Amino acid sequence: MRVCVMSELAETYDYTNDDCTQTNRPVVPSKSLLLAVWAAGIGGTFQYGYNISIINAPTKAVQSFINQTWTERYNTEISTQVLTLLWSTIVSIFTLGGLVGATVGGTLAIKFGRKGTLLFNNTFALLAAFFMGLSYPTSTFELLIVGRFLTGVNAGIAICVQPLYIGEIAPRALRGAMAMGTSIFITGGIFTGQVIGLNELLGKEEYWPILLSTICIPAIIQLLALPWFPESPRYLLIDRGDDVACKKALMWFHGPDKYHGEKEDMESERVSALGIKPKKPWELFTDTSLRWQLLTLFVIHTFQQLNGINAIYFYADYVFNQAGIPANKIPYATVGTGACECITALTCGLLIESLGRRVLIIGGYCLMSICCICFTIALTFQDYSPWVPYLSMICVFAFILSFGLGPGGVTNILTTELFTQTDRPAAYIIGGSINWVAFFFIGMIFPFIVNGLKQYCFLVFLVICCLVATYIFFVVPETKNKTFLEIQSEFHSRKKLIAANGTEGPLLSTPM
Repeated sequence: MRVCVMSELAETYDYTNDDCTQTNRPVVPSKSLLLAVWAAGIGGTFQYGYNISIINAPTKAVQSFINQTWTERYNTEISTQVLTLLWSTIVSIFTLGGLVGATVGGTLAIKFGRKGTLLFNNTFALLAAFFMGLSYPTSTFELLIVGRFLTGVNAGIAICVQPLYIGEIAPRALRGAMAMGTSIFITGGIFTGQVIGLNELLGKEEYWPILLSTICIPAIIQLLALPWFPESPRYLLIDRGDDVACKKALMWFHGPDKYHGEKEDMESERVSALGIKPKKPWELFTDTSLRWQLLTLFVIHTFQQLNGINAIYFYADYVFNQAGIPANKIPYATVGTGACECITALTCGLLIESLGRRVLIIGGYCLMSICCICFTIALTFQDYSPWVPYLSMICVFAFILSFGLGPGGVTNILTTELFTQTDRPAAYIIGGSINWVAFFFIGMIFPFIVNGLKQYCFLVFLVICCLVATYIFFVVPETKNKTFLEIQSEFHSRKKLIAANGTEGPLLSTPM
């Protein structure tokens, strides 16, 4: 299964000459690199997206199963309140498992390596598939709760460790584009789950145990594919001090004559990290030099969940219904929203190295702000004219496209780039925990926001999108094609500038 390395590889410079003369070359990823991203993603964040979407299709079937099982056990029908509580628990326990996975993912990545942790993580997916598939023949709905918790643990570890692995194996000139694999696989998982959940496939009532058990397939594929690829070169050199293994890994990913520039960057970072052990999450909070990176981490992860994308999906069925789409056709329109996210994730991957991170994430939030205004107006005047519901549909797709082009694609990349090797695993623990807590928080308060403010809830999201865009504009530097040490140096220079001005406010940079 080993693949040949392309002669035209992902490196900006040509180091083949003895004098190391730098010549411009087109930046093209090697087959090995692309296949490694695929192998990491198929059993990684693909599972996260897949598990978010497949739970929607069997809602009524699982509730009927719970009711039937309850009646057989206790000779009485289950009350509506208890049924709702059990179903809500099955759905929401995923976020609790995700939080647990996020808190241990970084530690596992340090102890077992990035690749080793991804392989071990498939254990949770296989166990989850086993328990959820076994729930129906054993008439034990509690196994669904156990299975969903384990899928959450799997997703929490994956969304923490997969970006680490991809970000560390990619060359500097392609780091953003390769790291987009995280978002591409999330959106691909969501889209695949929506398609598999259609009635023509596994969406029929009798197929729900098989549908929920299909999460074992990506896990098996990754267990077969990922062992053929090396561990992260940065982890091998900086964390393990294994120069030989690092060199072999770099040659595998970048070719025998094209890895020198990446090796030099790693050596510089290794020297700067001599005598420094990988930090624990709480140690990052006590490091004043990381104050702005941590604040940025908090902002981008919290508001990725609170920016209104969940509200858009909540309103999608209502908007499609108002537009005259028959109820039995709405699932197909919903699949269209998943396809939109896939398209924008791919588009962001193509644009991120030319436009940069700042342009995409600021532009994405600005476009989302405009969509919030248009969507509020469209929902307010939904019944005034037959064409207004179609304007609402346009707003739904435009908002999703804007999210995928900016926040959905760039957030995880920034988490990789804002921290150096000794800080990065702890940063992912913090970022992942923030993400899952915010996910749980929005799941709890979101119905109250929508019920209380109706369509005007998007004015709240408008304010959030504007605030995040403003913060990034003034605080976050462009990280495109910079080493991790250069990015850290920029944040340090900003801290000195603030101290020199005698202020604690974000009096930071001009746009990069």
